[in-house]
Amino acid sequence: MKFSAALAIAALTGANAFVAPQTSRAATQLAMSDYSVNTSVRDNVDVGVGGPLSNGVGGRDLAEIWDNSSPVIVQGGSLRTWSFANPAIESVQVLLKTEGRPLDADVELWQGPDNTPHKMRVYVEDGALRTFNAVIGTPRGPNTVAIRNIGQLEFPLDAVVRPDRDDGLAANIASVAQRSETIQGGALRTYPFDPSVDSVAIILKTDGRPLNARIELLQGPNNNKQVVELYTEDGLDRPFFAIVETPGSGNVVRVVNTAPVEFPLYASVDAYRVGGGIDWPDDGLMIGRAF
Repeated sequence: MKFSAALAIAALTGANAFVAPQTSRAATQLAMSDYSVNTSVRDNVDVGVGGPLSNGVGGRDLAEIWDNSSPVIVQGGSLRTWSFANPAIESVQVLLKTEGRPLDADVELWQGPDNTPHKMRVYVEDGALRTFNAVIGTPRGPNTVAIRNIGQLEFPLDAVVRPDRDDGLAANIASVAQRSETIQGGALRTYPFDPSVDSVAIILKTDGRPLNARIELLQGPNNNKQVVELYTEDGLDRPFFAIVETPGSGNVVRVVNTAPVEFPLYASVDAYRVGGGIDWPDDGLMIGRAF
């Protein structure tokens, strides 16, 4: 009897020896910010920290930037450059406009001899009604921004190129980012907006791969009001920030990933400035109203 009890106790003790020890699990999460480095622009655009700007509340207004700057006139067929030797300048603002004529320009970022990590082809039907406003990354200076007016001599443009501060235009654009979605190579996404939306904030980036995209502002069937063809060598190191002005009604922003399927991009397109919704001009488009 005693031998049987001892045998039972030994069996229980031996069974406990094979129980796996309890270890704590460390949760892991793979996100775009895991690949990030310290830059002056916001790296994670999945969640916004604010809503659309309304009636000039918050941020720096585009008109204020033009008023506080000295635009450089770029005549048709000519080239102008802006050099930034300070390596602390990690992003610059590029603003273009005309007096109401079409705007057609090439914007390039030069870093060293024969190295162009960022290129843009910009077309705007009316450079006064819809100005071009963008922020491009310039890490590891020195850098040079080159703007070539590829229009005719009769179509000059005004250009402002200046450093973007930590609380500047890129921070304002990132502050209204509400969501981010993946656009696979060769795919496109469309974003319609209400007539009360005066401008739209756009952020394009990748996980470190090249970024090739085309951004279009449509107003009516196949009616391009603004087109930007974009190339960036590293979409994480040099993300693209832009503000597209959308006066009138029937505005649709279309983003096309022109890269192969192996190169997806992450896009965030949200309303930037919202007006009253009743002071937009009647351009003949009757949407949701009776004649």
